[in-house]
Amino acid sequence: MLRREYHGQTARIRWHDLQTYYAHGSVIRVNGELDLVEVAVQLGLDNTARFEAWIAADQVAPVSDTEALAWYESDAQLWAVVAAPWVLVQDRLADDSPEHTRH
Repeated sequence: MLRREYHGQTARIRWHDLQTYYAHGSVIRVNGELDLVEVAVQLGLDNTARFEAWIAADQVAPVSDTEALAWYESDAQLWAVVAAPWVLVQDRLADDSPEHTRH
């Protein structure tokens, strides 16, 4: 049920449109090797162990100032899904879709 809900809320969004959320520290970067929807599901399930492993491997982290600036300057479009209070983002190729992300 959570997977379907998050998948339905996943969309491409311009980094410029996420500036307010970034300023509040609410944007989390998800490595392109992970399934964005699965990360949202695990967040929704409060799977601390899984998140600790992803964080330790630098696969999930707050967006750095360097990433934010690069995305701003390139007017990047990212995949995003809201897993309140967080916005999870993933920098993937424009022809990629969340259902094709790797686990």
